[in-house]
This record gives sequence, C-alpha cells and structure tokens, in this order.
Amino acid sequence: MAKIYVYTMIKKCRELKSPPYFCIPKKFIIHRSSLIKMVGIVLSGGAARGMAHIGVLKALEEHAIFPDYIAGASAGAIIGALYAAGKSPAQMLDIAKDQSLLKAIRPGLPGKGLTNLDYLRKLLAEHIKHDSFEQLKKKLFVCVSNLNSGEYEILNSGNLFDAVVASSSIPIVFEPVDMNGSRYVDGGLLNNLPVEPLREICDVVIGVNVMPRGATPIEKVDSMIEIGMRTFDLVIWSNVKSRLAQCDFVIEPKGVFDYQVFDFKAAEEMSKLGYAEARRVIPDILDKIL
Repeated sequence: MAKIYVYTMIKKCRELKSPPYFCIPKKFIIHRSSLIKMVGIVLSGGAARGMAHIGVLKALEEHAIFPDYIAGASAGAIIGALYAAGKSPAQMLDIAKDQSLLKAIRPGLPGKGLTNLDYLRKLLAEHIKHDSFEQLKKKLFVCVSNLNSGEYEILNSGNLFDAVVASSSIPIVFEPVDMNGSRYVDGGLLNNLPVEPLREICDVVIGVNVMPRGATPIEKVDSMIEIGMRTFDLVIWSNVKSRLAQCDFVIEPKGVFDYQVFDFKAAEEMSKLGYAEARRVIPDILDKIL
C-alpha cells in the first residue's frame, strides 16, 4: 500500500512539475528507495572535481532518490563516506568550502618527498563519529589499489578512515597507506569507478564520472606538469570506460573537466555543475525506479 501511495504521489508531483521531495510526507520519503527498488550510486575519483558529487546527491534527494548503497574511489570515497555517515549535501558543501579540506589533501612542494594525509584523517574523524564501516548509516564500498599484489580491492568492513585515506593517496604525490601487511594507494589507479559490488546487490546503479576524457587542445599539454596530468587522466579513463557501460544511468558533468585537480576553491561552482547535470538525467531515473 505504501509503495502504491509513494508511486502515486511522485507521479502527481511530476505532472505538476514539482520535485517529489516537496510533495511526499517525510515518513514516506525516508523509506522510498527500499519501498520501490534498491538504488546504488558509484562516485568516481577526480580530486577537486569530486565536489560535483555533492551537487549530484543534492539533486537526487530533491527528487526523493536516496541511494541505499554507495561505492567510491579517491574523492568519491571521501564524499561517499561523509554521505554514508549521514552528512547532507549542504553540510558536505560547507566542509568542502572550508579551507581545511584544501589543507587536508594539498600536496607537498617538489623536492620535499611524499606528503601524508594525516590531515584528511583528522578531518574525517571530526565529521564522522565512528572509524568503522559497520557504524555508517548506509552501506559503503571503498576501492583501494594494492601496490604489492597489483590488484584493486573493495573494502566494506573494518577501519573506515584507513580505507578512505588509502583510496585518496595519489601515487607519488601522497604517501601510501599500510594495512594488513600490504601497501595501498589511490583506488582510482586500478578502478576509478568501482561499480562491481553495486551491480551484485542493486536493481538500479547510477554512475557519476568526474574524470576528464576526450580530446584536449595542444596548448593544454605544453608544460611538464600538464603532460603529466594529461597522462594520468588518460590512464585512469582507461579503467573507467568499460565500467560506465555497467551503470544503468551515467551522470557526467563535463564542465568540471576544465578544472584542475586541486581547484578546491571552486567547490561550489563544481557542485552546481553536478546538480545541473543530475537534474537532466533524473526524469529517466525516476521512470526506471518506479
């Protein structure tokens, strides 16, 4: 009966061109996804460009789409962990706009060696009550790359902060994280869109990619740094392409491709780009999940 009620209300709101979030009583909104279909969302890495994930989540919530399961790599793991812990998109944007986030993942100066991500660990501890996957409000899967085995791993139990920090440790820029006798780096290196665990348990999977792809002008690959970053982007894209095809829906705010990896001061602008692109795709998602 509740499922029929929610379905009817959402249909009516769509006819009125009003987001379901404003039409359905809160007690039904909270449980909407479990009443209809199990929805998963996978958030790609992309450093600062990952701020677009916040806007995507905001748009989904406004239309009563609350993912039951979350998977992420690198920046997607950070946003995924905060969201799974119960942080709202508005709260996450406030955290992203705070200079502390820039400090958390700012690389060291060339010649001074690798920089650790202890500040990111402290930031997570400040905003997430328990350092445990099991204590999260939503199920989360975090992808990390094992330097010893040469394989990626999907973590969903045990210490949360170690997993997120490891998943965010860009090779060469940040120190690897040691866990269980192995050394780990950025999950995006081997799997920047970890859709696999969601595909097994979700009826509908939404993939969000913020990693640049496609052609780039010759003037943007002129310096050593630009060439290095372009090379890194191409390597990561090679492991994303096939996984996007495994998603039922893809949200790809291409406007964020123009931003640099550490452009955290543009967090709000990138969030808006994610929001706009998600709104474009949402009508199709609603048709699928209802």
